[in-house]
Amino acid sequence: VQLQASGGGLVQAGGSLRLSCAASGGGISSFAMGWFRQAPRKEREFVAQLNWSGEIKYYADSVKGRFTISRDNAKNTVYLQMNTLKPEDTAVYFCAADGRATTIRYSDPREYDYWGQGTQVTVSS
Repeated sequence: VQLQASGGGLVQAGGSLRLSCAASGGGISSFAMGWFRQAPRKEREFVAQLNWSGEIKYYADSVKGRFTISRDNAKNTVYLQMNTLKPEDTAVYFCAADGRATTIRYSDPREYDYWGQGTQVTVSS
């Protein structure tokens, strides 16, 4: 499975972006999917995750209420809607797939089997 993240860019604080993660080379409809981000000189951190059906979602406290993760299994795509963006949201955002339907340690990047290349999100103040 190959993952391609897109939708990043430069936005002012308070603005919105929607990231997409398109899968190819295999279906992801039975996989739990996650978004992580990594800022310069920082470790990769968990952002959001949803199970195979999209019914169970988890968010980092820092993005709860502002970001929404969703999926369209028919399109083999996962989304991250980001609203009310803050300068501290600036990072490279990665999508990841767990080969299982549900991830227990959903915030641990080691639980994920496939990773996209990342898309840069820059929020100016």
